[in-house]
Amino acid sequence: MTPARRPILEVRGLTTRFRTDRGIVTAVDDVSFDVFAGETLGIVGESGCGKTVTSKSIMRLLPARTTIIDPKSRIMFEGTNLASADERAMRKIRGDRIAMIFQEPMTSLNPVFTIGWQLDEALKYHTDLDSSGRRKRALEMLRLVEMPEAERRLDEYPHQLSGGMRQRVMIAIALCCEPDILIADEPTTALDVTIQAQILDLMEGLKRKLDTAIVLITHNLGVVAQVCDRVIVMYAGRIIESGPVHDIFHSPEHPYTRALLRSIPKSGHKAHGRRLPTIEGIVPSLFELPKGCRFQDRCEYRQQRCIDVEPELLDVGVGGRVGDPLRQVRCHFPLSGASSSPTIERTGVEP
Repeated sequence: MTPARRPILEVRGLTTRFRTDRGIVTAVDDVSFDVFAGETLGIVGESGCGKTVTSKSIMRLLPARTTIIDPKSRIMFEGTNLASADERAMRKIRGDRIAMIFQEPMTSLNPVFTIGWQLDEALKYHTDLDSSGRRKRALEMLRLVEMPEAERRLDEYPHQLSGGMRQRVMIAIALCCEPDILIADEPTTALDVTIQAQILDLMEGLKRKLDTAIVLITHNLGVVAQVCDRVIVMYAGRIIESGPVHDIFHSPEHPYTRALLRSIPKSGHKAHGRRLPTIEGIVPSLFELPKGCRFQDRCEYRQQRCIDVEPELLDVGVGGRVGDPLRQVRCHFPLSGASSSPTIERTGVEP
């Protein structure tokens, strides 16, 4: 299904900071993107790059006492700026119009309440159904997510279910009010590959059936290639590249994106004793970010300009497939010019 050209969620200049013992730190820095109906948008990057903080900023689920969302940030959903909306307004949207699947279902589900009670809670708050109607709806949702013996599971507790079953429950809770946007934070973490495939197929089928937009946060680029329409690559709190999945995978513009793609094991290829390529070094501390490009210490194409000046996020082409057609990259020397530009060479310097 081709998504509508008009975005249902517009994020502009999202900046999220935290108060810590070491002072105020910026976890998400000037992040902007759109989400379109019926599409799957992937957000990828290493741990600590700001993916989950971005999603929880949209949902306003970060602790109020320690979180500062910049007043200039705009998260527009149906004419409401979620960045500045009060808690009463957020409660009407959260779980109803925008829902979230959290990273670890065992810690997200309440261990002392049955599965049916936890499904009923969302329906009680967001619908006018009576008790019997809510139970019927809860059973329908468990069957929709292909839960084995769905009626029996309503009266069971989270510890009685397998990891895959608990994840199906989380999806059922998130979808019970048929949200416009579903944010899935690492929905296949800690699941074996067979269950991962089932969960992804389930989400894809539900997206087609309900026309729900999905924002998929993941480390797994293989998952992105399988189910996403567009992808955003984040590093140290900033977007460093974005565009249609096909274009990103076949012609990455940022050295970090290419390094991530190189590190994917390729089935059918014999390694002949060679080690899987890795990205040397670690993501810099948010308290000690370098002056120039945040990826400079790990980049094999680093030049003096990368050390001195932080690059801006620039348009580098048009994808023309889904939603926002622009491809963007935050790099002084995009890789599309690497073969022809004599100034872009491997430095040979170990980070």
